[in-house]
Amino acid sequence: MSILNAKSPESFRKYREMGMIKRGDSMVSTKVTPLKYGFIEDHDILKSMVVWEIIDMNDKINQPYYHNEDGIVSQNKSLYQVLFDAINSGKIKEVYDDELFTTRLTPEAIQSRIKNVVMSNAGIDRLNETGKLTEEEKKEFTNVYETKTENVKVLKIKGMWYIDKRDSQMKYRLLGIAAMGQDPSTMGQFGPDGQPLASKDELIDLFWVYYPDAREVLANSIAFNSKNLSSDISFDDLLNARRFSTVIYKSDNGLGNGVIKDYIPKDADEQLEESERIKAQILQMENDMWNY
Repeated sequence: MSILNAKSPESFRKYREMGMIKRGDSMVSTKVTPLKYGFIEDHDILKSMVVWEIIDMNDKINQPYYHNEDGIVSQNKSLYQVLFDAINSGKIKEVYDDELFTTRLTPEAIQSRIKNVVMSNAGIDRLNETGKLTEEEKKEFTNVYETKTENVKVLKIKGMWYIDKRDSQMKYRLLGIAAMGQDPSTMGQFGPDGQPLASKDELIDLFWVYYPDAREVLANSIAFNSKNLSSDISFDDLLNARRFSTVIYKSDNGLGNGVIKDYIPKDADEQLEESERIKAQILQMENDMWNY
C-alpha cells in the first residue's frame, strides 16, 4: 500500500508492517525469500581467507546503513535498528557475544548491555537521609544512559573470500555482522582525576549476529536510497553485493589471526597500509588461481 492511496496513516502503517500491498481489489504479500546460498563442498574450496572489516557509517557511501525512516513516507531504518528490532521480536535467534559465535546472547542481555540506570549522588544522599525515595524523587535522581540508534555509527563484518574450483571464481560469503557503540556503563561516570570515563572513540561490540540467520529479515528490510525513495533495494542485496566501503582490521589465512593494531601499534598510516596489503593479497589469490 502506498501512502498516496492510504485512507489514514494508521492503516498505512498496519499493512506495511504486515507486508501487504493492495493490487486491484486484493491484498497481496510483499514479503520475499532471499535466494539461498549454494552448498559448497570443502574439497571444492581451492583457497580461502577470513577477514574482519569495519564499516564506518560516517563515510558517505555507507550512509544507507545509518539512515532512519521519516516514519510515514519511507520505511527505511538503520541496519542496527533492523537487527535490534528483529532480535527483540525473536525473528533473529543466532545472536552471540563474540565473533567466534560461542556465547549466545538473549535480548535481555543485550538490553542490559546498551542501557545503564544510575542513581545520582544527590539521590544517594537523599536516600541516606530519609531512608527511602518517593516515585517523583526516583525519577528526578535517576539517570538513564543508553546507546541509541544515532550513536551506532560503526559496524563490523566477518566474511570469507574463497576460490570455488568448480567454476574457477573468487567468491565472498558474509558470516557475521556486529554493531558497535559506546559502553553505557561508563557514561556519566568520572575517574579519580575528575575526567569522564566514557570516550566517544571507545566502542564495544554490542552483539554479533550470525548472518545467514538474519538474511530473511534483511531481505525484507528496505535500505535508504537518496536517488529514489520508492526503490526496493534491501540490506541483504547491499551486503551480498558488497556495496560499502570498509577497512580490514583483522585477517586469518589458516596460520592464525591477528588484529592489525596489535602487531602495528600507534601508527595509523602503517595500519591502513597493512589493510591495503591484505586487500591486495586477496586479489592475488584470484590471480594465482590460474597457476594451479
